Amino acid sequence: MLVGYMRVSSDSDRQTTDLQRDALMTAGVDSLHLFEDHASGAKDDRPGLSKALEFVRPGDVLVVWKLDRLGRSLSHLLSIVNALKENQVAFRSLTEGMDTTTPSGELLFHVLGFEAQWNEKPS
Repeated sequence: MLVGYMRVSSDSDRQTTDLQRDALMTAGVDSLHLFEDHASGAKDDRPGLSKALEFVRPGDVLVVWKLDRLGRSLSHLLSIVNALKENQVAFRSLTEGMDTTTPSGELLFHVLGFEAQWNEKPS
């Protein structure tokens, strides 16, 4: 099953999840399986993300419109995607074309992981 997660940084009238919702539904996510937050990606308290992560089951795919909708830092993104992987849940980002159900998507994920480790090492 495809499960979608959407986030905008605030509740202002200028920012809505409409574009994200349309893209996720076009990708095959059912409207009943969409979760959303209106908060900064840097915040740890995101009830929509928590609900999405509790909802997904082994074999599901968590889908986002864009990587930065899931989290702001690379290390945070990787920790979420690694947790999904440990629970046999795949990850897909529509804008970046990342899909961990494919060999190329898995490779891209590992490259990002390597980059995050490289950037965290002291010089």
